Amino acid sequence: MADHFDVVIIGGGIHGVGVAQAAACDGYPALVIEKSALATGSSSRSSKLIHGGLRYLEGFDLSLVRESLFERTLLLKLAPELVHLQPFHIPVYPDTSRRPLTIRAGLSLYALLGGLQPANRFRTLHRSEWDGLDGLETRGLQAVYRYFDAQTDDAGLTKAVMQSAIDLGAELACPAEFLAAEIDPGGCRIQYRSNGQVRECHCNSLVNAAGPWTNTIIERIQPAPAKSDIDLIQGAHLVMEGGLEQGCYYMEVPSDRRAVFLLPWGEHALLGTTETHFTGSPDEVTPLASEEAYLLNVMQHYFPHRSHRVIDRFAGLRVLPAATHAAFKRSREIQLAMDNPQAPRVVSIYGGKLTGYRATAHKVMRLLRRALPARRRVARTSRIRLNPV
Repeated sequence: MADHFDVVIIGGGIHGVGVAQAAACDGYPALVIEKSALATGSSSRSSKLIHGGLRYLEGFDLSLVRESLFERTLLLKLAPELVHLQPFHIPVYPDTSRRPLTIRAGLSLYALLGGLQPANRFRTLHRSEWDGLDGLETRGLQAVYRYFDAQTDDAGLTKAVMQSAIDLGAELACPAEFLAAEIDPGGCRIQYRSNGQVRECHCNSLVNAAGPWTNTIIERIQPAPAKSDIDLIQGAHLVMEGGLEQGCYYMEVPSDRRAVFLLPWGEHALLGTTETHFTGSPDEVTPLASEEAYLLNVMQHYFPHRSHRVIDRFAGLRVLPAATHAAFKRSREIQLAMDNPQAPRVVSIYGGKLTGYRATAHKVMRLLRRALPARRRVARTSRIRLNPV
């Protein structure tokens, strides 16, 4: 293991490995320090979607949707064994708050922002097709819209990105616990524990990509950069017995009008997600009985005749800007915090989407170049094939 790097990244989730890949492509020696294993936190507990964010249109996050649709198109090309296009179905009933005209307008704008490519087109399913929709309740059903987004193995994608970074010269310390960092005008002195030994290295810039642990990591840095005020939002998922033949389902929860998805997942189906404020240790996140009941009520409403047996359950944490209004309505735009905007030695990543990890990494690298030496680019992330590890 080297003792000097241009960039050290704390956290082996999708954003951490994404920064490592982007740094390695730009010719910067990089090290990822991960305390347990790649993608063991939120990056393996997501809804497994690579999507543009159809519902973000309601918040007029047009730039985020456009960016996400671009990244989705790119990942379908770069990782064809890990990212797959899937049909999504939006059923409309008399009590559905988003009426057909609204849904059609949203899907039309979604297609327009995606460049009107075939994968971004949608259609209305004929009534003769309704009975084949995996047991979807057809009583009172008024319309079904089909559009396309993508699914992935989130943990598999994270490992593939890290491997591509390693192939370009990046290094991985795992399992390894970040202990402390001292920042000075010349860079950062890092301490971490690996194989029972305390090790040290020096870097020009430190990237805090620890997800729900981001503010905990900041407390170990001297002088401590400012923290962002955040909420941790728990999202629970249930693995339901029985597979899906026709793709994915986008369901409006009758009680609060949120979106819940039912997705194919191997020989079973994945049901999620919830939005529950979390205040404990991120190491102890687990689905709540109330979350399971909430999701099963949605399942009963839309698929009363399917099996409601839960095979497995898991929960992850989203990092969102602190606010008093519902988490569902908050922006998913990435937030980047720096210790010094002119020459950042520490950049902390708050929030972000699985789909946009590559775009986030490039935003981070644009900031870090202000404090990094000149290097020769050796590759481009937009051209690197991602293969299952």
